[in-house]
Amino acid sequence: MAISTADFKNGMCIVYNNKLCTIVEFQHVKPGKGGAFVRTKLRDIKTQRVVEYTFNAGTKFDSVRLETKKMQYLYNDGTDFNMMDMDSYEQVAVSADMVGEAAKWLKENDEVSLLYAGEELISVEPQMFVELEVTETDPGFKGDTVQGSTKPATLETGAVVQVPMYVNVGDVLQIDSRDGRFVKRL
Repeated sequence: MAISTADFKNGMCIVYNNKLCTIVEFQHVKPGKGGAFVRTKLRDIKTQRVVEYTFNAGTKFDSVRLETKKMQYLYNDGTDFNMMDMDSYEQVAVSADMVGEAAKWLKENDEVSLLYAGEELISVEPQMFVELEVTETDPGFKGDTVQGSTKPATLETGAVVQVPMYVNVGDVLQIDSRDGRFVKRL
């Protein structure tokens, strides 16, 4: 479906330079002299880079419908991550390359979001906050409560995060999967 710059909305997905991009923000500008134009910030869906572009008013683009499917992560068979649609129980194998960095936050039976552009899978997103058990870290000692001091901890998925000194092996932690930041001990 073709749209023009007048139809822009934040979050909309368009095709620009043969790349799928989402509109982060846009601004219609009508200078005193000369033609109107639109300043935009577009995020490349595959690389996540945000780039500014300027278009003449009325420029046409192809629009792409984005769809998010909630699925359950079942298991990793060595080459693919196997997911199950929780409504139809249909199973989908997703390559490790497509899962990418999200793999370190995935635990069996967790819910994940698969983002599709048309029929093409473009990204796998774990839940925003994941609960993972600490499998390896230096022991904490009574009195190790210095403000701001941290130590590395290895989680059950193999991810390594910085945690406060009081965290021990076996503790279950809540981690922000967007930046790998420790949130709290559960």
